[in-house]
Amino acid sequence: MSISEILFYFLSVLALGSALMVVISRNPVHSVLWLIVTFFAISGHYIMMNAQFLGIVNLIVYAGAIMVLFLFVIMLMNLNAETEPKKNKWLRMAGIVAGGCLLLVLVAALKDADVKNSAVQLNSGNIGLIEQLGKTLFTEYVVPFEISSVLFLSAMVGTVVIGKKGD
Repeated sequence: MSISEILFYFLSVLALGSALMVVISRNPVHSVLWLIVTFFAISGHYIMMNAQFLGIVNLIVYAGAIMVLFLFVIMLMNLNAETEPKKNKWLRMAGIVAGGCLLLVLVAALKDADVKNSAVQLNSGNIGLIEQLGKTLFTEYVVPFEISSVLFLSAMVGTVVIGKKGD
């Protein structure tokens, strides 16, 4: 067994375990922290597949910015077990049935998937590299890229104008 296979299995177990902890944790702050661990494991998978840009963007955007936003919202909401309304047993049963139906649909959709003959090529190719992304972005997609940059600039100017107090 090679080091890449060991790392793949470790990251997979870490991602699945931490995703499970997100769901079963009673404390919402602990759930967000477990979600950050999940994002780190997924970023590790991206880096193993030679998609460094996706891995780094996943860390910066999701594990960084979005999770900080989630933590602020959770802390501002001040969630307590005492203030949480009691759930009806029928509502809990409906949730279990809905989750079981979702699992059934996923199993039915994936039962005919041909994943035995397909494998991810580790550390080969240049599809996920930043260099290839830059070449594609600034040759084929230069006009949409520039249009979106002008739209973002106008949105920032509009935000400043709206946020500025009238004098």
